[in-house]
Amino acid sequence: MSVYRLIIWPEYTLNEVFSFASGLSKSREEFGYGFPFLSFKEVFQNFFLPRTLQNLANTTEKERITCSIRRGDVFLTRTSETQEELGMSSVALMDYPNATFNGFTKRLRPLGNIDIWPEYAGFYFRSPQFRAAITSMSSITTRASLNNDMMSALKIVLPPLEEQKAIASVLSSLDDKIDLLHRQNKTLEAMAETLFRQWFVEEAQEDWDITKLGDCVTINYGKNLPTKNLLTKGFPVFGANGQIGFYDKYTYESPQVLVSCRGEASGKVNISLPKSFITNNSLILERNKKPGISFEFLKYWALSYDFNLHVSGSAQPQITIDGLYDAEFIFPDVEAISSFTDAVKLAEEKRYTNALQIRTLETLRDTLLPKLMSGEVRVDYP
Repeated sequence: MSVYRLIIWPEYTLNEVFSFASGLSKSREEFGYGFPFLSFKEVFQNFFLPRTLQNLANTTEKERITCSIRRGDVFLTRTSETQEELGMSSVALMDYPNATFNGFTKRLRPLGNIDIWPEYAGFYFRSPQFRAAITSMSSITTRASLNNDMMSALKIVLPPLEEQKAIASVLSSLDDKIDLLHRQNKTLEAMAETLFRQWFVEEAQEDWDITKLGDCVTINYGKNLPTKNLLTKGFPVFGANGQIGFYDKYTYESPQVLVSCRGEASGKVNISLPKSFITNNSLILERNKKPGISFEFLKYWALSYDFNLHVSGSAQPQITIDGLYDAEFIFPDVEAISSFTDAVKLAEEKRYTNALQIRTLETLRDTLLPKLMSGEVRVDYP
């Protein structure tokens, strides 16, 4: 890569480059069978659509034609409870035969009149530049929303096609490394989960205590984090959907076991890193009531437990402290907990090292993004 003077690449409004389409809204009974269906969660969590969509929906042939998914399609979350979740993107890098997408997202399909490389689009729509544009124009009432008029006013910077491919290649190499580390961490975690299940579920001893979670740990809400206080430095912030920003006022000095307690993510277990700020979208399980409970033991108990048993409400699902207090908690002898902790310690240390490396690579990627797209940093290519 080389550093050049700033170049002004062509800029277009989104409606000059894409057509817009809305997805399907179907009743709950229409899901779980039928044809592949792209969910809000899959769009929110991925720069690029996963190769295999995790959901099925009962769709008609007309719906599969109207709401199809092809390589180059961009999907934006069109409605959300917060600005941070609005306009999150995911780009299709292949055709998905017979697949459709959900009504809480918008599909942007290239018109074909202007060159745009799908891999470049995936990074552009997740760039701080585009995210800032979304945040500045979105209005909060009861929910944040993104309509066609708003999308038409948004802009995309498009270098020549070969430059787009070169930029995407550099950023993809970083993403590939990040993905490899994520997969390593999932494998290590799955091995520890298997060990926990063998020791404390399949081979549980009759004399082990079965008690209440609230008698063994303190359950607290995280602190609320106003959007205006999100910073570009500080400590990771965890909410119902994972990391959403940085703040340096209310922090925890050790890893915490978190249970998402609001919205569709209610019951999901998140694990914070040291020195983390935690929002009030999560309940924090603090190990300060009963001696002998290690972080590792509590973590894998939480990952094995079905917190959905304690979700209440339909319009706005949630888990409360009182609702979680009586959760059944297995408390084996301290020696068994200590042996398990020793057995998974090296794997947990490796996962933590990988997590720090992931954060470093993501920071590098996000720092390079605006520089590559502005032409301040250029990629050498034939």
